[in-house]
Amino acid sequence: MGRFGVTEWILVIAVVLLLFGGKKIPELMKGLGSGIKEFKNAAKEGSDEQSAAKKQTATEENKL
Repeated sequence: MGRFGVTEWILVIAVVLLLFGGKKIPELMKGLGSGIKEFKNAAKEGSDEQSAAKKQTATEENKL
């Protein structure tokens, strides 16, 4: 239990098609893709800022 088989995936896809229709799904996927891209960019920027702060702290400690 807890694993999706082929039958379950087909059922899920059929329900999604019925709910949203064939024209709306590409728009939803495009929005999802751009959201993931923005999240990755934000995570990368946060990581860059964090490493820059660590370098600055290390430089200040070396001066003392």
